[in-house]
Order: sequence, then structure tokens, then C-alpha cells
Amino acid sequence: MTAEPDTILKVVDLKVHFPILRGVLQRKVGSVKAVDGVTFEVRRGETLGVVGESGSGKTTLGRAILKLVQPTAGQVLFEGQDLCRLDEGSLRQRRRRLQMIFQDPYSSLNPRMRAEDIVSEPLVVHGGERGQALDERTAELFETVGLDLQFRRRYPHELSGGQRQRLGIARALALNPSLIVCDEPVSALDVSIQAQIVNLLKELQRLRKLSYLFIAHDLSMVRHISDRVAVMYLGRIMELAARDGIYNRPLHPYTVALLSAAPLPDPGREAARRHIVLTGGMPNPADPPPGCVFSTRCPLVKDICHEQVPALRELRPGHFVACHRSDEAGPGSGLPAISPW
Repeated sequence: MTAEPDTILKVVDLKVHFPILRGVLQRKVGSVKAVDGVTFEVRRGETLGVVGESGSGKTTLGRAILKLVQPTAGQVLFEGQDLCRLDEGSLRQRRRRLQMIFQDPYSSLNPRMRAEDIVSEPLVVHGGERGQALDERTAELFETVGLDLQFRRRYPHELSGGQRQRLGIARALALNPSLIVCDEPVSALDVSIQAQIVNLLKELQRLRKLSYLFIAHDLSMVRHISDRVAVMYLGRIMELAARDGIYNRPLHPYTVALLSAAPLPDPGREAARRHIVLTGGMPNPADPPPGCVFSTRCPLVKDICHEQVPALRELRPGHFVACHRSDEAGPGSGLPAISPW
């Protein structure tokens, strides 16, 4: 994939391998390949959704982009600058434009700080703001995310889950970032609150021209908010395409199985569609299978799948698939021509 002029983030062959250490001398005996050669880009003003099973490397990918986890290899080009090559001082300056919203709004907030201090901390640390200007900016951020100013003096445990997540969003917005990594920002919230937070994120994107890397399990939520979707499995991207391409005609057998496992709100359509049940579990990332990492569970596996790692190929305009058999999709192939989504 070649970067377009409006690309804000480009990740090239990113790898994050955690060493396995044993013995008194803590010798390295192997590594857990949490992210193993991921390449993609995020354009200005768009939302790229990242989906996959637990353990597929989604969260590690998001943290590696911000260097909260140290990448083993690869490039993270943010606004044309490789974050992996920056020293701590330069990286700190770039982080003003690159922020993160965490999954658990309680554990990601300092329980000893009041709400107003949590939101204003980035302004003090990076901008050196003080006094009335700081108070006015903090109040503006509270209003932006829909938090009443009466909560300014409260601690995180005195707020509801939705209010805490709004507080986390306000903190992420404090330095006017251009890209926000959203690591399952609604999975810990009640269903009634999830839609409010997602709609808030969409409105903030419209007003501030933000770009999102939106990591989630909920396929319907990802479909609602994303422009493009990347499907991950065991540290690698299996399929990457526009939202409608993924949901209306998936080409990778893992994507098809993933979509078939998600329930539909229409009982008639739910009863009529075909469900694909994958056998076995996800392989150990410390000892991934040779060839395609999905070969141990794929219903369409053949000999080449155990021997060669499939390249991420563009089979349709803007639709990339890492599968030896995805170009055979159609009647008789085992892949449905049209997804029930």
C-alpha cells in the first residue's frame, strides 16, 4: 500500500515480540509474537476500525503506535515522522498530536486526582498554562464532552462509568490532537451509554476533523463508526477494506466466520443465515503455525496454507486480503457471495 497525500498515520511492517525469559539468569528462550508484521494507514478525518478475537493483538498494536509498548521492528510514521526513531524529548512533543482513550475509564484515571485536575494536567505539563486561562480551558473541555461543571471537584470513584469515560475523552482532547487511538472505549459501559459515547466521538470528529483508530470487539459498533475496517488474527491483518466491502462481501474465511458469529437484531434474517463454527482455539502466539496463522482453523485450508505466509494482496480496489484462496470466492468455494450484514 502506498501512502496517499492525506495520510496521517502509516504503519509499516510493525512487530511487537515480547521475550520469554527463564532460569536464574533470565535467558531468552522464545518470544510471544503479539504483533507480527502489520502494515496499514489512517487518512485524515477517517476512522479505521480494528476487530478480531481476544488475543489477536489489537490493544498491543494501539499501544505500540503511541510507544506505550516498545516496537520490536517496523515503522510508525505519524504526519511523516517515524516515532520509532525519536528520542524521548522529540516523542513527547509529537504526543501532543497523538492521544489515546483507554478501555477501562476507572483504571486509566488517577483515583487521587479531582476531575478538573485530570483534564487540566496535560495543559500544565505540555503547555504550562496557569490561573484563569487554565480554568477557562478546563471548563470548555467539560462542556465539549457533555460533563456538568458541578463534577469538577469530584474524584473518579464519585462518577458513573459513562462520566468517567467522558472525562477520559476530555483529557485526550486537551492538547488538540489530530489522531486518537480508541482502545475499546465503550466495552466497559452499559449498552444505553455506549451509543452516547460513540455519537459523541462522531460529533467530535466532525467538528475537530479528528482521525480515529477504533479498536473494538463489537462488530455492529465498528460498522456504525468506521470508514474502513482491518480484521486481525494472531498478530496479523487478515483483511482490510472499506466498511461496506468488509460487511457486504468479505473475502477472507476468518472475516466470514467472524461476521457469522455476531447476532443480527432481525430474528428472520438471523434464522435464515448460515453460521460458520470454527474448530479449535487460537494458536499460541509464542509458537504460531507455519504458513498462514489461520490455517489450523480455516475451513478452506489446503497444502500451500501450511507452507507459505499469504501476502496482503489487493483483490479489489482498496480491498486487501491475506489469503491463498480468497480470490476463489463465489459459488462452490465455501465463501458466501454476499454477507447477511
